[in-house]
Amino acid sequence: MAEYFMQFNIIWVGIIASLAAGLATGAGALPIFFTGNVPKKLLDALLGAAAGVMLAATSFSLIIPALEKAGGGINAAGIVLIGILSGGVFLDLVDKFFPNTNLMANSMDINGRRSGLFNMQPSLRRVWIFILAVTVHNFPEGMAVGVGFGDGDIANGLTIAIGIGLQNLPEGLAVALPLLREGFPKWKAFLVALATGLVEPMGGLLGIGLVRIARPLLPFTLSFAAGAMLFVIAHEIIPESQNSDGHSKLAAHALLIGFVIMMFLDVVLG
Repeated sequence: MAEYFMQFNIIWVGIIASLAAGLATGAGALPIFFTGNVPKKLLDALLGAAAGVMLAATSFSLIIPALEKAGGGINAAGIVLIGILSGGVFLDLVDKFFPNTNLMANSMDINGRRSGLFNMQPSLRRVWIFILAVTVHNFPEGMAVGVGFGDGDIANGLTIAIGIGLQNLPEGLAVALPLLREGFPKWKAFLVALATGLVEPMGGLLGIGLVRIARPLLPFTLSFAAGAMLFVIAHEIIPESQNSDGHSKLAAHALLIGFVIMMFLDVVLG
């Protein structure tokens, strides 16, 4: 697959790949047209699988390449360490502007019923804060895709794009459900969910540009993107998938499955 894409301009391939990953958010919202009552068990499994996919993509497509491109040894480990921590701290600072906006905390079914996921009745204002938080979090994910393509490694970029796209599926549903609860038409809820993912191509373009302009910064940029993704996984996805209701083991199994699938794809695409 990677050989096929090598005939095209890598910048355009990176932008299209990050766009496809962002559009997956809209694809994840499609079930609202068929049902508004999504079982908690299914959501936990999807979130667990998404966490596994993102962990594998972070490990094999960001951290390991960052170590290799930094030349190995203690200097490389130090650069990647600083990059990961910087990415995590950056997203933590961004997250402070959006308190109480855990990934699924505001979701409701189409009739406004609680489905076991939720701790409080969301107001429309909280729903929009939540959506804005998701949108902001999508930007560094798009940047991770762009960084993956930025050094000319199409296989690495495709792997990251696939991983983030799979993670965006349950995220799209998380955005659409609370809007339905607030009385939005299904098509409007779908468009808002889709729009939250469309910041990813902008992040992808920035990631490509940063690497193309300052190639020596590639190890740090890769590890910075990895740190941002790890923060999302640790702060949002895994805690929510393990949030009571007796589905924690199912979510853990799904995480393992997501991880090995992404590992397999990384090897095949590479």
